Amino acid sequence: MQQRDGFEIYDQRFERLLLPDSKLEKLADGCIWSEGPVYFDNDGDEYVLWSDIPNNRMMRWSPTDGVSVFRQPCNYTNGNTRDPQGRLVTCEHGGRRVSRTEDDGTVVTVVDNYNGRRFNSPNDVVFKSDGTMWFTDPSYGILAGTKEGTPSPYELPGDFVYRFDPATNDLSVVARDFVKPNGLAFSLDEKRLYISDTGKSHDPHGPHHVRVFDVIDGKTLANGRVHCEINPGAADGFRFDYNGFLYISSADSIQVYTESGEQLGKILVPEVIANCTFGGVDKNRLFITASSSLYAIYLNTRGVQTP
Repeated sequence: MQQRDGFEIYDQRFERLLLPDSKLEKLADGCIWSEGPVYFDNDGDEYVLWSDIPNNRMMRWSPTDGVSVFRQPCNYTNGNTRDPQGRLVTCEHGGRRVSRTEDDGTVVTVVDNYNGRRFNSPNDVVFKSDGTMWFTDPSYGILAGTKEGTPSPYELPGDFVYRFDPATNDLSVVARDFVKPNGLAFSLDEKRLYISDTGKSHDPHGPHHVRVFDVIDGKTLANGRVHCEINPGAADGFRFDYNGFLYISSADSIQVYTESGEQLGKILVPEVIANCTFGGVDKNRLFITASSSLYAIYLNTRGVQTP
């Protein structure tokens, strides 16, 4: 292993991801648990939205306006993304739903139940190029003592992963064997879906890994296997760059892995990390939500974004 200020380098491919002046910057603080960053660039209006779950608010940062509250209350939002039309799509613990923010600011329900039973607390969400929406539904927002929602009874028999087709309103369970399904992302060719399991959060012997599944006919998952185990802490959210490298959250860093599970290096962060996303005009700036803060770093790569 080689060390460079702010980084641990295990492979030369990681070193090539760094610019001579790559350095972690803190853009915002004052949150309790930062999650779900999503980047927008609307006709030159560049900004990042993210969730501060226990404070029941969504935050906004832009290079021109700095930090502000985007929405409060917000139903204890968690993961955010953009749909193929560029609209904000959000997982809500409090609403027990996935919602969409329309262009006029109206918030509408995309989906909030499976066979008439309310979800637990949708956590993270991604879109496939065919327009289908895939999301995880662990129970963090309904557990007793939670500060990320409202304690409530389960209505479903487990913590599942779902696929929803907005064109047909078809909703199906694609994975049932997770303890706490969390972050998820498709491989560049969309032939595989990567999903983290953060069961360790409530059980010291629980899973803290990322699993990978083959995507069959664009609709179902098969051949689930462990891609990598994350230490310290657990994998939460993650994103791909155009090389097919995964940027995975952990307790001490963004850990960079290949699709085959080789660890290339770490971008060290001084707080426990929840999630990340690429943004910037050239998609070469990694925005990181970590505990109380929002961080960013310029890299010698480009992210793969939705849409």
